[in-house]
Amino acid sequence: MLTLDDIYGAAPRAGFSGTPVPAFTWIDGDHYAWPRPTGDRGIVDWVSVTAASGATAPLCGATPRPRTLSFDARHAAALFSMGDDLYVLNCADGSSRRASSSPGEKQEMSISPDGKSAAFVRGNNLFMIDLATGTETALTQDGSEKVRNGTMDWVYEEEIYGRGTTRAYWWSPDSSRVAFLRIDDTPVSTYITLDDIFYDPKVETWRYPRAGDPNPTVRLGVARAGGSVDWIDLSKYSGDDFLVVRVSWTPSNQLVYEVENRIQSWIDLNVGGKTLFRETSKFWINAEDQTTPTWLRDGSFLWLSSRSGFPHIYHYNADGTVLNAVTAGRWEVRAIHGVDETAGWVYFSGTERSAIGGDVYRIKLAGNGMERLSQSAGTHDAEFSPSLAYYIDKFTAVMTPSQARLHRGDGREVRVLHANTVDAFAQFKLSTPEFVQVKTRDGFTMEAMMIKPPDFDPRRKYPVYQFTYGGPHAQQVKNSWTLQTMYHQLLAQKGIIVWICDNRSASGKGIEASSAVYRRFGQSELADIEDGISWLKQQPYVDGTRIGLHGWSYGGFMTSYALTHSTSFTMGIAGGTVSDWRNYDTVYTERYLGRPQDNAEGYRDSSPRFSAASLHGSLLLIHGAIDDNVHVQNTMQLVYELQKANKPFNLMLYPKSRHGLTDPALVRHLRGVMLDYTLEHLKPVS
Repeated sequence: MLTLDDIYGAAPRAGFSGTPVPAFTWIDGDHYAWPRPTGDRGIVDWVSVTAASGATAPLCGATPRPRTLSFDARHAAALFSMGDDLYVLNCADGSSRRASSSPGEKQEMSISPDGKSAAFVRGNNLFMIDLATGTETALTQDGSEKVRNGTMDWVYEEEIYGRGTTRAYWWSPDSSRVAFLRIDDTPVSTYITLDDIFYDPKVETWRYPRAGDPNPTVRLGVARAGGSVDWIDLSKYSGDDFLVVRVSWTPSNQLVYEVENRIQSWIDLNVGGKTLFRETSKFWINAEDQTTPTWLRDGSFLWLSSRSGFPHIYHYNADGTVLNAVTAGRWEVRAIHGVDETAGWVYFSGTERSAIGGDVYRIKLAGNGMERLSQSAGTHDAEFSPSLAYYIDKFTAVMTPSQARLHRGDGREVRVLHANTVDAFAQFKLSTPEFVQVKTRDGFTMEAMMIKPPDFDPRRKYPVYQFTYGGPHAQQVKNSWTLQTMYHQLLAQKGIIVWICDNRSASGKGIEASSAVYRRFGQSELADIEDGISWLKQQPYVDGTRIGLHGWSYGGFMTSYALTHSTSFTMGIAGGTVSDWRNYDTVYTERYLGRPQDNAEGYRDSSPRFSAASLHGSLLLIHGAIDDNVHVQNTMQLVYELQKANKPFNLMLYPKSRHGLTDPALVRHLRGVMLDYTLEHLKPVS
C-alpha cells in the first residue's frame, strides 16, 4: 500500500515518474544532439546522432547541464558565465575562452544564427558582442529597476509570452539585427512580499498590474550591430493601452509583430511596418495560444485562428487575404510544426482523435488528405527536424510517464530514444483510472476521470474527493502522466473515490466552450460541477452525503466559490485561492471579465470574499506566504470576511513558498495536512 513518504518523502522508495526525457535538440534535418550524463554531477557530454542510422559522434564534451548555459547545436558552441565573465566554449577542440569580462551578471545569453555574435542582458540593458574580437556594444542604456530592455517583466512573462519565457529579444535570420521589447513598469502598481524567516525580514517589491490599473508601457526596437536603434512606430495604438504579444521575423528578414488591445478582443498582424489584417473576437484572443506565422517560400503563411469556435489553421496570401482553411472541425489544433512545400504537407498537433489526448497529424495545404501519424492513445508532443523528415515524439499516458521515440515524417517509428519503464508501479496495489463522459443539463459532454479503490465493491457506498481547476481552457482530465496521480491512488487505497471532471470552460473544446465564463467567473463552472455531482449521486456506489472538493490557484478559487455558493460539499481544500478578482493581474483577468470599471457587478459576483457568510461545509485554506502570483492578500481578505461572519475554517500558511510549493519538506507536510483533513471529513465507514 502507498504511503505519503513513498511519493513525497525525503528519500521516496519509488520514483514514479522514472527518469526525465533528455533535452534532444535538432542540429539539422538529419542529426540531433542530446546531453549524455558523464557521471560527474551537473556535467554532460553533448553527442551528435545521425537520425537514420543512430550512429553517434562527440559534439561537445564536459559542459554544464543545459540550464546553466546557452548551447547552440548548429554551431557546436556554447556560451556560459562564471561570475561576471562570459565564456565561449568551442566544441571542436573543447577549448574555452573569455569573451567578455565587463562587470555585471550576464543574462538571457544567445548566439546569433550565423554563430559570429552573441547577445545578452546586463542591468536590464541589451548588449551585443562580436565573438571573434570580444568587442561589446551596448544597444540600450536606460535600463533600470523599472525599465527592462530585452527581458520580460512579471505580467508579460506570466500572461503573454508564457511562464519561463524571460528573453524579450529576437535575432533576425541574417544576424544583422535584434528586435527587442522595452517594457516600462513605471505606471504599474506594486505588491510587497515579506519573508519572515530571517531575523531581518526579506522584503521583495513586485511590479504587478492589478485588474483595472495601468499596464506597463511597451516599445518595440530594432538594434543593429553598430549599436543604433530604430523604434517601430506604434503611435496608432498609443491611445488604446496596447500589448505587443508576439515578435518574429520573416525568412526574408522583415520584422513581424502582433499587437492586441488591452482586453484582447482584437489582434493586428504587422509585417514590415504594414498591418496585414486585424482579427476580432466577441470574446477574447489569448496571446498564449497564438503562434507566430509559418512562412512559405512564396511569401504566403499559415495562421492559427479560433474564428470558427475552435483553433484551426488558415492559409493566407502575402497581402493578408485568406486563401483557404487548412483544417476544420469540432476539435483543436494545438501547434503548427511546419510545411513540407515539396510534398505539400502541413504538419501539426491536435485533438481530432480525443479531446483528452493529443496527436501528431499531417494534411495537404489545400485542406484535404489528413492523416494521423501517432498511434498509441495518449498525449504526443512532437519536435520536428528542420527538414520535417523526422520528428521526436514525447509520449505519455495516464499511467505511462514520459517516453521518447524517433519517427520519420510519415509517422514510421525509427527507434526508441527513452523507454522510461517504471518498475515501481508493480510494487503497489494500484487502480486503473477510468475515463467517462457526463452530460450537463443542457447537453454539453464533460470529460471526467474516476479512480476507484483497488478493492472496489459495488455494493458499498464510497465518499468522493473531487479535484478541480476549472479555469478557461485548462484541462485536468487528460490522458497523460502526472505525479499527482499517485496521491490520488493513495486516496483511493484509503477507500475514497477520486473524481476529476472538467467543466465546459476548462474542457479544451474551443472558445465555443471556454466562452461560458465571459464577464463572470464561477457561475457556469459551478453549474457544470453540480451536474457532475448529480451524475455521481445516481451511481449506487457513491455516498452523496460525503463529497469533498480540492483545487489550487483557479481551483482554489473554484473551491472557495463552490463552498460559498453550494450545499453539495462536505469539505473543501482551497490552495492559493483568488478571493477577489480585483486582486489579480490585468492581462489574465480583463481578458475574461473586462475591466472592473466596465463590469463591477461581474467582478463582485465572481469573488468569494463577498459571499463568505454563506459558507457551507468545512473549509481549509492554504497559501504560500510569499506568493508573487496569487497574493496571500486574497486568503487574508477571505479570512477576514469569514471571521466577521463567525464562520469556522482552517488555515495553513507555508513560509518561503510562492504559488507552488517547491521545498520537498514543505510539500510532504502539505500533503500530510491535506490527507488528514480529507480523512477527517470523508473517512469511509467500514
